[in-house]
Amino acid sequence: MSTVANVWRLLKAARVFARHDALLLPEYLAVLPAPARAGMAVLRLGAPAHPVESEQGRLADALTELGPSYIKLGQFLSTRPDIIGGKRAFELKTLQDRLPPFPQPEAEDTVARELGQPVAALFAEFGPAVAAASIAQVHKARLRDGRAVAVKILRPDVEKRFAADMESFTFAASLMERLSAEGRRLRPIDAVAMLRQSMDLELDLRMEAAALSEMAENSKDDAGLRFPAIHWNLTARRVLTTEWIDATPMADVAALKASGHDLVKLADTLVQSFLRHAIRDGFFHADMHQGNLMVDRAGQIVPLDYGIMGRLIPRERLFLAEILHGFIVRDYERVAQVHFDAGYVPRSEDPAIFAQALRAIGEPIMGLAAEDVSMSRLLTQLFDTTAQFNMTTQPQLLLLQKTMVVVEGVARTLNPHFNMWKAGETVVSGWIAETLGPLGTLKQGAQSALALGKAALALPDILDEARRASEMLSAMAKSGGLRLDEETAMALAREQRRHSRWRDAAIIAGGLALVALALAVLW
Repeated sequence: MSTVANVWRLLKAARVFARHDALLLPEYLAVLPAPARAGMAVLRLGAPAHPVESEQGRLADALTELGPSYIKLGQFLSTRPDIIGGKRAFELKTLQDRLPPFPQPEAEDTVARELGQPVAALFAEFGPAVAAASIAQVHKARLRDGRAVAVKILRPDVEKRFAADMESFTFAASLMERLSAEGRRLRPIDAVAMLRQSMDLELDLRMEAAALSEMAENSKDDAGLRFPAIHWNLTARRVLTTEWIDATPMADVAALKASGHDLVKLADTLVQSFLRHAIRDGFFHADMHQGNLMVDRAGQIVPLDYGIMGRLIPRERLFLAEILHGFIVRDYERVAQVHFDAGYVPRSEDPAIFAQALRAIGEPIMGLAAEDVSMSRLLTQLFDTTAQFNMTTQPQLLLLQKTMVVVEGVARTLNPHFNMWKAGETVVSGWIAETLGPLGTLKQGAQSALALGKAALALPDILDEARRASEMLSAMAKSGGLRLDEETAMALAREQRRHSRWRDAAIIAGGLALVALALAVLW
């Protein structure tokens, strides 16, 4: 997409934000440079006044009006208070991914096109949509053998809309990094790339089926957890068919009590399962709000909707486990050293001062009642503190921290006296003992030996490539090498300037409004 098109799309989005009075919080507007304030005023021309009581929902309303891509962007930014600020991130917690369903005939046409047969030939019954979101909607259906299934179907043309909006988001992120050193530290380009990758997976329902299958396999020996069965023969890129789950929503605490479920046990199982997935498997469900959690008759937790998943490489899993364990045992020097060992905090910072800052986070929570101790809040404070020590933003850890906030909140609705530390210590300490203990050391040694063996096998090919490269360079040197004379360089420069004129003109034309929008995001 051209620069002009990106600028135009962002200007239209900025206009929607301005109409909802959602570009900037009032306390930030006053400190903007005069040109940015002027751009904001232009964008708000003719915008209706919003009543005071709707202030908290303005940003969410604007994102909903802008459509699926912006709803997903809002959900993603709710995990990044470092970019948009704590208040804005809190506002986005209210953003609901709900849209009106698309028509039944379109849904049935998609199923027939993707699966190669008419709906009547595949299902004995195919009901109307029971849930509709920005990406897809779900229908309850019944197979010819009588089994109930859930059929998830992508919205028509949703891929094209996302592709265009992602190009605009990338353009805006590039602008932020060019304008601001703080923007470069926050790595918005990487954040958009992470969002794009997540959306690419969500827009292929075969990938969601694979995520469900992988998580079910990882958890096959875990008590208290089950996963819907996948009907692979009724699954394609735009259609996913799974077992229909008849269970009680975890949000309905009264119904769970009435059914005789042990709420304290459910809270422990939920949190311990999440930590196992993150630390043991490095693969976790990153959208575990109450609407995606059910409890079956046997008291097993059934997670739904595997479109948003998180992954942690082994180094990140060890980092997470060690910092949590370090806070549990109050070893702040070790927590500090883990940050330096992982390369997250620059070596130019003082480990002793960093450990002192970590102590300021950890000590206030010691001795508090269980219901007052929050592991997710500790991680939030930790990432806020590390920013002061120039820690480069780690989007994957922020996604995990956001999910932990949600999981911990759900656990506390089940058990108001829930002790996150007690529930998590068994998982964290056990994994550390297994990974860093004698058996873990032997396993790592075996893996290192295997890696060295593979490298040794590849060595002849590497040496052969190096020899050929050396011969080529030597031949070029003998023939005078590759030269770029002054006339050629000037011609290249003129061509570059000619192709840049439209881009520069577009940036100037959208300058005031784009700066206002970028500054709004940065604030």
